[in-house]
Amino acid sequence: MPSAAASSPKDTPRPCATTPYPPSESTPPPILSGSDVWSFVSEPGLHPMRVNVTANKPGTARGNIFVAPFSAEQMVGQTGALINDNAGNPVWFRPLPSTNLQNADFKVQTYYDKRRRKGQPVLTWWQGSLALPPAYTNLPAGAPEPGGCYYIYDTHYRLLKTVFAHHGYYPDEHEFTLTRRGTALFLASKPVPMDLTPYGGPADGAILNSEVQEVDLATGKLLYSWNALDHIDPADSEEPASNASSSDGVWDAFHVNSIDEGPDGQLLISFRNMWAIYNVSKRSGKVRWQLGGKKSDFTFGPNADFYWQHDARFRPGNRISMFDDGCCELPDGEPEQQSHGLILNLDFLPSRRATVAKTYYHEPPLYSPTQGNTQALPNGNQFIGWGQSPYYSEYAGAGNTEGNGSQNLLYDAELPGNNISYRAFRNQWVGTPYYPPRAAARADGRGSVVYASWNGSTQTRAWQVLAGPNAHSLSVVVKRAKRSGFETAVRTGNPGPYFQVKALDAAGKVLRASRVVKLAG
Repeated sequence: MPSAAASSPKDTPRPCATTPYPPSESTPPPILSGSDVWSFVSEPGLHPMRVNVTANKPGTARGNIFVAPFSAEQMVGQTGALINDNAGNPVWFRPLPSTNLQNADFKVQTYYDKRRRKGQPVLTWWQGSLALPPAYTNLPAGAPEPGGCYYIYDTHYRLLKTVFAHHGYYPDEHEFTLTRRGTALFLASKPVPMDLTPYGGPADGAILNSEVQEVDLATGKLLYSWNALDHIDPADSEEPASNASSSDGVWDAFHVNSIDEGPDGQLLISFRNMWAIYNVSKRSGKVRWQLGGKKSDFTFGPNADFYWQHDARFRPGNRISMFDDGCCELPDGEPEQQSHGLILNLDFLPSRRATVAKTYYHEPPLYSPTQGNTQALPNGNQFIGWGQSPYYSEYAGAGNTEGNGSQNLLYDAELPGNNISYRAFRNQWVGTPYYPPRAAARADGRGSVVYASWNGSTQTRAWQVLAGPNAHSLSVVVKRAKRSGFETAVRTGNPGPYFQVKALDAAGKVLRASRVVKLAG
């Protein structure tokens, strides 16, 4: 899909990862009907999952909810990028053609154009295939397969940019961040052949290495890279090298899953399989300090330690946040703990010590082996994506403690079946689709029911319905029908048989009209 900003064929962004890599037929077909799946008359090709909203209290932050549902088992609904409102209704859905394709890290960011010296809100996400058993066992579980990329879409849902990795690395689903410099900072990975016998693995094995890369969005040129294997000792991994036998000899020693850039050139990098977070000087590449893992520079106060963590972020005042998965497959003697959002105080003087600032637990208790995130919201609340546990939640900033998971809970929703989302976000977004609304009409006794929808429109508040004996003689038969969820059903006594809908904003202004449709029996 070409971008409006493209000036020549060379500049036109190209789609990527539109078919799974490698091809596989072992994934069961998705469930596309039933109470856990949305179906629409005006958009028959869309079947997003239906979430169950279990808590929705006053005080939540403004904005919609951004998830990218997928499943390693049978998918309920289609995979893809999904925006939901607080009631659980879809706002925008972009389905993928195969359950062996996934999206991840779907969120709103600001794209800065250096030439114009201004920013614009955009949607960004990773698209590709993940190594998910039993379909793919050629790489460690959760690793990106070759062929993926990152997408940047504008507010009209047009493809603005596609971003690719360098050095033969695969774009990684774990992180894609736009900077004010007009660049993208992201993770990339690939297997590097290595004799793993010193670590207890095969001689003809490989290590799944990770690289931090930064590219110029205008040119695609690589500006910066930082290689994990050059700086971190894989011997410190909590993932046994013997596990490489289940992933074609590839050892996932590091599993880097987040990067955050501080204001003074520091990088905060989370290594899931090291149980460690590293502060790296971007200029020199050297590790300034390590939090957690076998060589931690910090000691820990009560309940401040973490396992298999995700989404490490700088917070103001010598604090960092993360999602502490806390389980599973812990070595003997390590106590399994509930997954939770975690904010830590880092005391650098007189001795380096990490203590708990705030925690965010769920009720019922959740144990997420993988994935998850803790998002700081503008009003001080925290939004938690529970990763491999099928929930997303919002809490008042004060949080809660273990055993009190319902305290300060403002919002909670559960995904159906075995669906999960790598991360979940609450973002403010104004979508004005470049394509028109959709309409469909069905006979209903002596009258008609007209169905209206506009995938991605955040400004539509009501619908106007026109009808007539032919496509060129239409008049208004319903002046204003309040929008109701993704698709609005409007009853009219007019037999048509030709109908059209027009989207209205809050002031009653016509935003755009659908194509004319004919009544179906």
